[in-house]
Amino acid sequence: MRILAIETSCDETALAIVDGTGGLDNPRFTVVRSALYSQIETHAQYGGVFPAIAKREHALKFVPLLTELLAETASKDEQTAIASEAFNASQVDWHAIEELLAREPDLFAALKTYIETHGKPAVDMIAVTSGPGLEPALWVGINAARALSLLWNIPMLPVNHMEGHIASVLLENTKTTFPLIALLISGGHTEMVHVETWGTYKLIGQTKDDAIGEAYDKVARMLGFPYPGGPKIAALAARARSENLVDESISFPRPMLTTADFDFSLSGLKTAILYKVQSLGELTDELRMVIAREFEDAVTEVLVKKVTRALEAHNAHGLIVGGGVIANAHIRAALTTVAADTGVSLHIPTTALATDNAVMIAMAGYLRAQQETPSIAPKVRAQGNLALTSSQA
Repeated sequence: MRILAIETSCDETALAIVDGTGGLDNPRFTVVRSALYSQIETHAQYGGVFPAIAKREHALKFVPLLTELLAETASKDEQTAIASEAFNASQVDWHAIEELLAREPDLFAALKTYIETHGKPAVDMIAVTSGPGLEPALWVGINAARALSLLWNIPMLPVNHMEGHIASVLLENTKTTFPLIALLISGGHTEMVHVETWGTYKLIGQTKDDAIGEAYDKVARMLGFPYPGGPKIAALAARARSENLVDESISFPRPMLTTADFDFSLSGLKTAILYKVQSLGELTDELRMVIAREFEDAVTEVLVKKVTRALEAHNAHGLIVGGGVIANAHIRAALTTVAADTGVSLHIPTTALATDNAVMIAMAGYLRAQQETPSIAPKVRAQGNLALTSSQA
């Protein structure tokens, strides 16, 4: 199955062409081509991601990325020429497409120009993120996917963004023994998922307030660093460890460390840091490093405790860790140790697949297609708080 995947859940516009084989028993994937545009510089001046601006940027960048993606794919794939012969743009009902893209008139105009001058790609299915995420941003990808589904008569399926993070580990490692525990940690999400098999999931824990990546950015702001500040906090913490910087007067709570559930909470930790920063007055570079280290140690200690308990409680044979925060070297090392100490296999995506991308959406779409039948331009809603379940129909 060749899949065209679309991801617009937050501030990355991403598309990919991925080949999938093997079904649920032995899923294997080959990335034919991927393209991504990051809006991070656009949003940095505002201190965070603005949904309306994200929506606008997705609409502006979608067709240029599609053009780039399919031009490169076509040069590698002779089947595209065969598919093109069967496609006639003059027969398109442009009124229906314009109505579908009524919220994105600029996208409609650009897409019309593209379709009238390009052939149909050799693609079996379109997969698109339907949630969770920023709903204005999600709608751009959903409506674009539905338009392409109608234009090319290619069936499509909605995909849960979090299933994408779970599936992200499949590009390089498909040897797994179920059940698994998946820890999904990013700027917008902190979740623990029981994975019975590919496509069968149960949410067993989640943050009650801030996501871990969000907490990193907020602490960075308290210490005087611009958005996105998470990497700066990680760098300061690493430097503090290398210089063995500690201050016994700076100690932060480990929220929900001993609770019997698998949930997380970071608001109390964030508040404790705010009060400490206010009490210290002017911060030196050394104080910033100590605070960053203590914050990261607190977060890591809670993650380690919760993950260890979840692996044991569910008799898991493996641990998946997905999401952008896994790029954090300290957290990554701590969870690697957890897997080794508990005797389970560890599955972590490549750095490129840890953050939001369309390749993971293609892989999740493939898994979903083994359980659900894709259709032409189905009605799909953008769901900002879409829960991860075994069915996304």
